[in-house]
Amino acid sequence: LFARSSEGTMMDNRFATALVIACVLSLISTIYMAASIGTDFWYEYHTLSPAENVSEAGRSIWEEFVSEEADEKTYTDALFRCNGTVGLWRRCITVPKNSHWYSPPETDMTTNCISFSLSDQFMEKYIEPGNHNSGTDLNRTYLWRLQFLLPFVSLGLMCFGALIGLCACACRSLYPAIATGVLHFLAGLCTLGLVGCYVAGIELLHKKLPLPDDVRGEFGWSFCLACVSAPLQFMAAALFIWAARTNRKEFTLLKAYRVA
Repeated sequence: LFARSSEGTMMDNRFATALVIACVLSLISTIYMAASIGTDFWYEYHTLSPAENVSEAGRSIWEEFVSEEADEKTYTDALFRCNGTVGLWRRCITVPKNSHWYSPPETDMTTNCISFSLSDQFMEKYIEPGNHNSGTDLNRTYLWRLQFLLPFVSLGLMCFGALIGLCACACRSLYPAIATGVLHFLAGLCTLGLVGCYVAGIELLHKKLPLPDDVRGEFGWSFCLACVSAPLQFMAAALFIWAARTNRKEFTLLKAYRVA
């Protein structure tokens, strides 16, 4: 009986360790996901001389960029010319602080950002960006909408999973942790889908609007946070499910042993 009790205590400690690690991974992935959604560095454009580009364009690029009537081609061209960054919610460009036409070129730069409205998030994308008569590009339209919706679905699933985990703690049972693991697994799929949709959308956009020769584009650190968040969610899901199922199996075997 003493040996059997010692074994049960050791198994309980193992499950507790797995759950603690899973909770830490879940918390880190949630923080990473929230940070990636709230920042503007999913994709970055780097041009050799943004100030000169703005001067050559008559310093009107950024005014068109922040205009409510700016279409996809207009703000994308501004992103190319002015060291732009794009997030899920906002787009930003770097321009001289003094933008008057009579002022000399400045090296003192500032970043101007404008948010995508809800109508912008669900707006149709066109086969030829900026040309409303070219027809709807269904692939880019649905990729854009999915990259807006999936991160919130992912966060919602993780929060709901955390709520179930708290209920499991209140009930002093590991079995509900299976549901927490399943929800984290679904959240990981949503995050992975988000990353895939964003990459595909950027590649399709650059096929329509190729990068100028003096412009370099690359994925930013906000995108990297989302990429890291997905495997953390999968690892947390695996630990939750393993701990719950194994503990259930051990409990069933111990109960059968006592009956015997």
